[in-house]
Amino acid sequence: MKYVNRFRIMPGSKVRLKDIDPGFKDHHENHKQAAEEIEQGQKKLRSLQDLLYADRRCSLLICLQGMDAGGKDGTISHFLSAMNPQGCRVTGFKQPSVEEQAHDFLWRIHPAVPPKGEVAIFNRSHYEDVLVVRVHNLVPEAVWSRRYDQINAFEEELNESNTHVLKFYLHISKHEQLTRFKERLEDPTKQWKISESDYKERTFWDDYMAAYEDVLSRCSTKHAPWFVIPSDHKWFRNLAIARIVVEYLEGLEMKFPAPSVDLEQIRREYHAAREG
Repeated sequence: MKYVNRFRIMPGSKVRLKDIDPGFKDHHENHKQAAEEIEQGQKKLRSLQDLLYADRRCSLLICLQGMDAGGKDGTISHFLSAMNPQGCRVTGFKQPSVEEQAHDFLWRIHPAVPPKGEVAIFNRSHYEDVLVVRVHNLVPEAVWSRRYDQINAFEEELNESNTHVLKFYLHISKHEQLTRFKERLEDPTKQWKISESDYKERTFWDDYMAAYEDVLSRCSTKHAPWFVIPSDHKWFRNLAIARIVVEYLEGLEMKFPAPSVDLEQIRREYHAAREG
C-alpha cells in the first residue's frame, strides 16, 4: 500500500487517536536499516522540487501540527536539507499579534501561502484556532465551532487555484513527549526550546487529543487531506512524510517546460565559439 493512502484520514472518518500506534515503524527495525530508503527519499524530494519550480503550474503547502516536542522542527530540518531554499519557505504561527487579532483568524495565513512553483511549510497553522483556542476557551464555542467549515472552504479555494495542501499530525505518545522534555533539560543545545508552558500544557493532554480528533475527522477532505504520522521514532516520521510527499508530487504529472530559445542556434554559436 502506498504511504499516501496508508496514513491518510479518509473524508468522513471518525478518528480515535488512541487506536493509532505512535510507535509504529513499518518493516524497518531501526534507523540504520531505513537509512538507504531515507536517503533515496531525499534525492527524490529534491528532483521533484526542481520539477515543481520549473513547471510553475501549481504549488505545495505542507502543514505540520502536533503536541509540544512532537517533531515539527525536526521534520522541517529534514525537508530543508533536501530542498533548494530558493523555492521553499517556512512560516511559524505562534500566538497572534495585536494586529493579527484585529482581523479574521485566516488573515495572517494568506500572505504565507506559496506562489506557483514553490513549497511552503507551516510550523503550526490556521488549525491553532480550533485547537489551543478551543482547549483554553479563548473564544466562545459558537465562534470556534464555525471555523471547521471556514477552514475547509479556505483550503478548497486554495486547491482550486492549484495550491495543493497536505496536512500532517505528528502523533507521539505522552511518554515520548516526557522523554523529549527530559532530553531538552539535559542538553545545553536544546535548553533554549524549554518554555514555562511545556509541562503546564501536558495537563490538557486529553483535551488536546479530543480537539485533534475533531480536526482530523472534520477537516480531512479530498482536496486537503490529513495524515496521522506515527512519530515516536523520529527517523520513521521523516521517512513516512517524505514518501507521502514524493508519491503525491509524482501524481501531479508535472513536466519541464519547452525551451524558450532556439537551441540549434545556440548550439551553432557554441561550436563557432569553440572553433574560433
